[in-house]
Amino acid sequence: MDRVPLLFLNVLVVATCGLVYELLAGTLASYVLGDSVTQFSLIIGLYLSAMGVGAWLSGKIERNLAMRFLDVELGVAIIGGLSAPILLLSFARLSWFPVVLYGLVFVIGTLVGLELPILMRICQDRLSFKDLVSRILTFDYLGALVGSLLFPLVFVPKLGLLKTSVFFGLCNAAVALWGTWLLADVLGAGVRLLRARALFVIALLGFAFTQVDLIEGLAEDDLFPDPVVLSKTTPYQRVVFTQSKRGFNLYLNGNLQFSSGDEYRYHEALVHPAFAAAPAPPRHVLVLGGGDGLAVREILKQPGVETVDLVDLDPAMPALARGFRPLVELNGDAFADPRVTAHEADAFIWVDTAPAGRFDAAIIDFPDPNNFALGKLYTRLFYQKLRRILAPGAAVTIQCTSPLYARLSYWSIIRTIEAAGFRVHPYHATVPSFGIWGYALARTVPFDPPQRLTVTGLRFLNDRELASMFTFPADMAAPGADAVEINRLDNQWLVRTYETEWRRWQ
Repeated sequence: MDRVPLLFLNVLVVATCGLVYELLAGTLASYVLGDSVTQFSLIIGLYLSAMGVGAWLSGKIERNLAMRFLDVELGVAIIGGLSAPILLLSFARLSWFPVVLYGLVFVIGTLVGLELPILMRICQDRLSFKDLVSRILTFDYLGALVGSLLFPLVFVPKLGLLKTSVFFGLCNAAVALWGTWLLADVLGAGVRLLRARALFVIALLGFAFTQVDLIEGLAEDDLFPDPVVLSKTTPYQRVVFTQSKRGFNLYLNGNLQFSSGDEYRYHEALVHPAFAAAPAPPRHVLVLGGGDGLAVREILKQPGVETVDLVDLDPAMPALARGFRPLVELNGDAFADPRVTAHEADAFIWVDTAPAGRFDAAIIDFPDPNNFALGKLYTRLFYQKLRRILAPGAAVTIQCTSPLYARLSYWSIIRTIEAAGFRVHPYHATVPSFGIWGYALARTVPFDPPQRLTVTGLRFLNDRELASMFTFPADMAAPGADAVEINRLDNQWLVRTYETEWRRWQ
C-alpha cells in the first residue's frame, strides 16, 4: 500500500501543532510581559527564522532519515507539549524568564523546520518533485490554518492554555508512534526502540495532562502574593481571585482589577460624579464593562434609577458576580435587582445597535488599554458612537488609568474624549491598591464640575472630597499640547504609550 498520502497527514498534524505552540508562547508572553504586539511580533519572527535554521540543519543529516524524522517529531512533542507549563512555572521563579521564552520558541521552531525537508527526502523516490513539493506545502499551510482556528475557538476556551499545550504534545507523540508503522520498511531494527521512546513520551505527557491543575496552582501561588481561591480560563481572559487578610482580589490576565478592602473608593469615585453632574436624576443608566457588578451596586444607591444596562464581553464575569459568594456579598447581589439587564457583547459593536438618546448617564469601566482590542474602546470613534445613544445633557464617567504613573496616557484619553465632541472635566482619587487613579467626567454641553453629591452616607465620597478631586497638582497636570496625541482607531497611539509608561514601574 502506498503510505505517502498518510505521511502527508503527519505534515498536517505537525504543522497544526507547531503553530499552536507558537500561539501559546505568544499568548503567555503577552499575559506575563505585557506589550502583546511586540511579544507576538518577536515570537513569530523568531519562530520563522528558527524554522530556517532547522531547514539548513536538515542538510547535515545523511543517514537514517526515517529514524531522525520520527526522533524530531518526538522532540517537538515533548518540548512543545510541556512548553506552556515550563513557561508559566519559570516566569514565577526565574528572573531570566525571557531567555527561557525565546529559547523554547527557537528550539521548537528549529525542530519543526527540520521535519519537512527530511520528509521530502524520504518521499523523493516515490513522487515526482513537483507533486512532492505541492502536496507537502499544501498540507503544511492547511495545518497552519487548522491550528489558527482551533487554538482560539475550541481548545483554549475548553481546555485552557496549559492543557492545550500538553494535548497537542500528545497529538505530536501519537503521530510519531503511528509513523513507526508507516515507515517500518525503512526503519530497520531500530523500530522497537523507537516505539518504546514514543510510548514513553505519550505516557509522560499523559501524566502531565492529569497534573495540569496542580502545575497551574503551583505557578499561580508563586505569581500572586496571596493564595488563589478561584481561577477560571474563559475565551477572553484568565480570571483569578486571591484571598488576603484585607479581603479578596480579582486579577484578569495577571492584572489587578480590584481589592475588596478598598474597591469602594474606586467605584464611588467612578459612579457618583456622573449623577452629581447630570441636569436631572438619571433614570436609564448604561454601564460598559464592570461585569463584577460593583459599579452597578453604586448606581442602585441613587434615587430615581429605573433601568441599568450592563454590557460586558465576557459572560463569565457577570456569572461569577451572581454565583461566587464573596463577590455576590461585595456587590450586594446587584444582578438580582430586576432593574438590571446584562448584555454579553462587544461594547464597540453594541453601541451601534442601542436606541439613540436612550441613556441619561453612562459609566465606562473598561480595563486599561494595554492591547489593541481594548485600545479601540478608548478611540475617538468609540466616543463618537457613544454620543449617539446618550440623552441630551447626559453625564458620562470614564476610568482613564493613573495620571501619576501614566500621565501621557491619561491626558491622551482626555483629549480623545474632547475630540469626540464632549466637554470634559478630569478628576482623580486615591485608591490604596492602585495609588492615584484618574477619571473623566464628560457631557456634550458646557458644565461646571459638580460640588454636591446626590446621595449621602457613602464610605469615601462626601461633598468636600468631590470638589477636591477636580484639582490636579503639578506632577499630574496636563502636559503641553504637542506631548499627547488623540487616540484614533488607525494609530492606537494610546496603547503604545501606555505600555511604555507602565513598563517603567514594573
